[in-house]
Amino acid sequence: MKIEGFKPTMVYDTYWKFAEKRQDVFFNRIENKPLPWTEDKIIQKYKFTNAYRASDRVSQYLIKNVIYCKNYYSPEDQCFRILFFKLFNKIETWEYMENALGEISYRSYSYKRYNTLLTQKLNNNERIYSAAYIMPTGKGCFGFSKKHQNNLKLLEQMMKSGLPTMIAKSKSLQELFEILISYPSLGSFLAFQYAIDINYSELCDFDEMSFVVAGPGAQNGIIKCFGELNGYKYEDIIKYVAEHQEIEFEKRGLKFKTLFGRKLHLIDCQNLFCETDKYARIAHPDIGGINERKRIKQQYINHNLESIEYFYPPKWGINNCIDS
Repeated sequence: MKIEGFKPTMVYDTYWKFAEKRQDVFFNRIENKPLPWTEDKIIQKYKFTNAYRASDRVSQYLIKNVIYCKNYYSPEDQCFRILFFKLFNKIETWEYMENALGEISYRSYSYKRYNTLLTQKLNNNERIYSAAYIMPTGKGCFGFSKKHQNNLKLLEQMMKSGLPTMIAKSKSLQELFEILISYPSLGSFLAFQYAIDINYSELCDFDEMSFVVAGPGAQNGIIKCFGELNGYKYEDIIKYVAEHQEIEFEKRGLKFKTLFGRKLHLIDCQNLFCETDKYARIAHPDIGGINERKRIKQQYINHNLESIEYFYPPKWGINNCIDS
């Protein structure tokens, strides 16, 4: 694939500049530098995810508190914990359930108990799902009136079908994705996101440069960057930018700081296209994508300025570089 066959818009330059600026914010916060962590007014005002997916608050919580916590969990319990957390993708929901149950594991799972606790939270007018992405209701598949009830039944089906064993036997990230997308109510975007989350654990160990699925936001960002795809797939574009990142940064005179030596992988480049789509709504309002969204919903609020202790999957081999 040759990028020369395309006619990139100015948003493509913004893609690389945004990646550099957002990663600078990450390091400025780690180094406890004073606010603002960037001179970019758009990044100052609006909420954007990190350049690296694993650096985001929810992913960090998943890695540190759900997967690599102090307690040992069997592969079945580990799989259950990851998927239960990701069904809601909300730290507050996880901690509420953990405080009430003592521990979250498949061996102690009870639909009645989990349903009662989640229903009580809803009855208190408290949200149990993250707004990061929409989890399908699953009502057409499982028939319950409340979304969390259908989601619990989906999780039950996944576990009873032997998903942990299938994960252990899978040979690639793509195969893991195909296993997950075979379950009812899971679309391609969520199946891929879950595959990445499972791959953070010791349940499997696949190269994040081997497979990617472009979500709706990334597709929109890609169209804003290129206009026409000339017969290529969205995933082809993501693979191109991941493989040519050093060249693209260098030609623009950008000094991108990698994640302690780890380059951007396909999942990160996919996410960056999604964030560029949002950023371009303000920076390039005249350049349209697949949809015509003009606003960014979430503004950045400094809820907590305390330093974050970052931790990544040990198999990446970068944790010893964080404080050096």
